[in-house]
Amino acid sequence: MKISVCQINTIVGDINTNKLKILEGYSKGVEDKVDLVVFPELALIGYPPLDLIEKEEFRETVMNAANEIAKKTTDVGLLFGSVTEDDDLVGTDVHNSALLCFDGKIQFIQNKTLIPNYDVFDEMRYFDPAKSVDVFEFKGEKLGISICEDIWNDADYWHKRRYRTDPVNRLILKGATILLNISASPYVYRKREDRRKMLSVLTKGNGLPLLYVCYVGGQTELIFDGASMCLNSKGELVKMGKYFEEDYFVFDTKENYTIIDIVERSFEEEIIDAITYGLREYCKKIGFKKVVIGLSGGIDSAIVTYFAVKALGQENVNVIMLPSVYSSEGSITDSEKLIKNLGINSDVIPIQPLFEDALKNLEPIFNDSPKNIAEENLQARIRGLYLMAVSNKFNYLVLATGNKSELAMGYCTLYGDMSGGLSVIGDLYKSEIYALAKYINKDKEIIPNEIITKEPSAELKENQKDQDTLPPYDYLDKVLKMYLEDNKEYNKIVAELGGEKEVRKILDTVDRNEYKRRQAAPALKVSTKAFGFGRRFPIVQGWRKN
Repeated sequence: MKISVCQINTIVGDINTNKLKILEGYSKGVEDKVDLVVFPELALIGYPPLDLIEKEEFRETVMNAANEIAKKTTDVGLLFGSVTEDDDLVGTDVHNSALLCFDGKIQFIQNKTLIPNYDVFDEMRYFDPAKSVDVFEFKGEKLGISICEDIWNDADYWHKRRYRTDPVNRLILKGATILLNISASPYVYRKREDRRKMLSVLTKGNGLPLLYVCYVGGQTELIFDGASMCLNSKGELVKMGKYFEEDYFVFDTKENYTIIDIVERSFEEEIIDAITYGLREYCKKIGFKKVVIGLSGGIDSAIVTYFAVKALGQENVNVIMLPSVYSSEGSITDSEKLIKNLGINSDVIPIQPLFEDALKNLEPIFNDSPKNIAEENLQARIRGLYLMAVSNKFNYLVLATGNKSELAMGYCTLYGDMSGGLSVIGDLYKSEIYALAKYINKDKEIIPNEIITKEPSAELKENQKDQDTLPPYDYLDKVLKMYLEDNKEYNKIVAELGGEKEVRKILDTVDRNEYKRRQAAPALKVSTKAFGFGRRFPIVQGWRKN
């Protein structure tokens, strides 16, 4: 069977634009004389649609658009993701569906069986599972159609499965001769290689070719990398879509292709491309052409500025230096060097005058009480005030510059350095930021070496260093990764790393600062567990007291 793979980038809720993309890809497939043209999961509405699904008017518009698409089909098949409804009065009555169209109408519908409800997925809130799984005979083949999660439950690959049901195995038992999986699988570093291995085990074990088409694009914090995969009946990867961009290619199950062995690059290459793509997508889809960043002279704001230039171009990046009396001379000179290296626009607004005025106005209330974090945070909030003013005046998007280590420990100021519409590096630990900076400089110095080698500091009081408050980042990040991503608790972490008191203090601090993260900008997700709606931790809780 000759199949066109259409790896498209859609916009959630923009039904007309998405419809036109589907029709355009279908026309290209017809021109290439293929048998079938395949698009990703929920291609007509975008992924994830969230509570848009609950709107009756939205669902009606989607169904009308699906029928309009079907009417334009010939004898060439078209398979794409959308939603359908039934009226059995049990559950939501809405399904995440794969629609197979040809000869002017929708001929077959296969609903998604496995409805995920973990991490960033909340599909059980919206969709009912399929009542049955069936193959469909088309042009001499028996199509085994599944949707995303349906294929992630193979007993031969997973030591522990999430579900008792295996819809793909049912398709095989019913005589499928080719497997088709339409997907919207968010990017996570190393997931692409896991996906290849899983699909290889599945196809090799059952002797069937498999086509896996994945959505590409950015939807707020979620990044979809594309990398659609086609495997032959020996479990060998023979066709693959581009990373982080739309793609179209033809897969012929009768052709012999060169085997593809490498599907993932180094951590630094992958993360730089993913973050750059996610930032560009967010700005494009939400309507921002320019961004503004508070440049402190530290490594976090420097690397966010680098990502902004890479994603949007130097002419669309504006930085503002906001020095106070506690800002070191190096913070200014290092920032100026970065500005020159990147060729970007910059301004300087000293915050000291406003800081001193604010302290004077607060004297009657503070009433000679000792200085504490209030004075430190006031400086960060003045910086946030200036950045937001520039944002409002010129329609720039403020990019938050906090990293995952700081967000985890609450080492950040609400309405201050947490200000911004998007957290660019909020899913990267501090140690990963340093690794990226060194990689960026591999050919020439872009991030000034002085920024990389200096001790990190918030510079909110005299001679302040991050390590005055936080454990060394190398140790802290290991604990945080084990706790947040590996889901390990106190006893297991201590058994591996030691430091009983330190580990307990870190975990307690992470849990207590959920209230800050709940008010943070969405962070581009590149790890298995990012802060945001993928991690649902109570603000009011007393767990550590036990």
